[in-house]
Amino acid sequence: MIAAMMGLFLWGRFRHDVVALAALLACVIAGLVPPDAAFAGFGHPAVITVACVLVLSQGLRNTGAVDWLARSLLPRDAGRITTMLALIGLGAALSGFMNNVGAMALLMPIAVQVSDRLGLAPGQILMPLAFGTILGGMTTLVGTPPNLIVSGFREEAGLGQFAMFDFAPVGLAVAITGVLFVAIIGWRLVPARKSAAGSSFDTGTYLTEVRVPEKGKAVGLTMRGFEAEIDDSGAQIVGLVRNEVRMTAPHGARKIHAGDVLVIQADVDALAEALSVFGITLEAQQTAPRDKDDAPGKTSKTAKAETSTGKTDKVADADQSDQRDEDIVLRELAVLPGATIVGRSASDLRLRTRYGLNLLALSREGRQPQARLRKLKLKSGDLLLLQGPAEMMAEFINDTGCVPLGERELRIPDKRMAIIAGAIMLGAVGIVTLGLLPAPVGFALGVLASMLLRTVPLRKIYTTIDWPIIVLLAALIPVAGAMQTTGAADMLARFLVGTIAQGNPIAALAVVLITTMFLSDVMNNAATAAILCPIALGIAATLGVNPDSFLMAVAIGASCAFLTPIGHQNNTLILGPGGFRFGDYWRLGLLVEVIVVVVSIPLLLIVWPL
Repeated sequence: MIAAMMGLFLWGRFRHDVVALAALLACVIAGLVPPDAAFAGFGHPAVITVACVLVLSQGLRNTGAVDWLARSLLPRDAGRITTMLALIGLGAALSGFMNNVGAMALLMPIAVQVSDRLGLAPGQILMPLAFGTILGGMTTLVGTPPNLIVSGFREEAGLGQFAMFDFAPVGLAVAITGVLFVAIIGWRLVPARKSAAGSSFDTGTYLTEVRVPEKGKAVGLTMRGFEAEIDDSGAQIVGLVRNEVRMTAPHGARKIHAGDVLVIQADVDALAEALSVFGITLEAQQTAPRDKDDAPGKTSKTAKAETSTGKTDKVADADQSDQRDEDIVLRELAVLPGATIVGRSASDLRLRTRYGLNLLALSREGRQPQARLRKLKLKSGDLLLLQGPAEMMAEFINDTGCVPLGERELRIPDKRMAIIAGAIMLGAVGIVTLGLLPAPVGFALGVLASMLLRTVPLRKIYTTIDWPIIVLLAALIPVAGAMQTTGAADMLARFLVGTIAQGNPIAALAVVLITTMFLSDVMNNAATAAILCPIALGIAATLGVNPDSFLMAVAIGASCAFLTPIGHQNNTLILGPGGFRFGDYWRLGLLVEVIVVVVSIPLLLIVWPL
């Protein structure tokens, strides 16, 4: 069964979770797994913890917490080596406390921007960053699913679970060595290829308005100084509104006052970065007096629009009064020639009171609009960035004939929610680290807090979980258990120890590590950990040595997939943006794997002596 399953994994014709589920059901039918235990894996602590960590990671992404951290820690004008070290080090550090795929997805746009500044091909930064985030995941219990799986097998063996930072003594040394290598030397081995596809479709630059808050960081700066701070985002100031008087192309020496409205031109993906530098808010999100033509009683469709200050525009229709912030979405819409909103402004349309929508930004070819955003007459071909309840967004699209563009993730930063999301993650990690609650319960408590405090919209709680990974883990856990109960793990262990390692414990440890690394390069790392853990425990029992050494070797090996684009999701993520081919990974990846073996074997013998 195991041989057939691994063959299907290597073939790649079917998705990993489908193969794992088929293997589980085959084992049940063959009598290798009791029918009443077939789906016990879905309640396994490792499976629950992986699902919870994915949700908490999404909370950090949604609120802009990681974006703020990246801007705070990354140098702005440093050279190649310093910038590489800072970016890859940040990726590794984030991967220790959140899903490493999420950390990679967050830092990818920053890496592409940095590559432009440093005069490098995007792939020359993307591949080192991907490797850094993979290395960072091996440093903590929650950094990567294999660590949780290994911990679960340790508990089932009667040895108890690994603690939060038990992986750190060896994992941290390996991660630091690997990060230093790829940042200083390794990136030079990455082929400089042209990106096969952009990271998103091009919609041009948007025009948006931002209001400078009282005691904001921008107060007192000159226009020139402000633009210097947001230069990395590619945004620029094209106008200033003071006391409802608009100035086009304000002089660079003019100072910014509290309450000023800055008219900024930026790509939509750069809006969040431009806004977060000074903690300023989109003008359309501010709670403003209702336009004079928005008198109560004039509309038949009403809603409640959430704002960044927590206040709302309340209206009469009780049927729509229960819209919650989990329904709030961001969408890009194109105005077609036949759309009913052509020639009308957001104020004319009563976007807030009729639909509960905010017009955050507008993109238009040709001359820059001179009117305020809410008073601007819309034209066919305009692109609108709208925020509001998903249901009302759909109704607006139906009513007006606008066309939504292909979905992509758009984040408008929210400092308060970012702090809350960070506190929830730190609290969950602290609870688990101090041993106050088991890992599944501690992180589930964090998910409950995220749901109550809305750092992750309720409608996205279940969609943020990578269900193929969950099914894969839950299906393989009973299969791995069958390896032990049938004696298959002991048989394989005796073969590896007697034939390859010749009875030498250190050689056996190296065999386990290298075998795990090889399998992780060609099949899912979580599946590799689940298959190798019973074998590792069998080898330790055969030799009469400490099983923790071999379990840690499995954990490290399962986190080191550097030779192929299919071994780890982070390698797959950069395949298109980096313009890579299948054979481009081994040039740097093989050296990284050699470094992992050279550093980890001595440390395993010291930290987890045989």
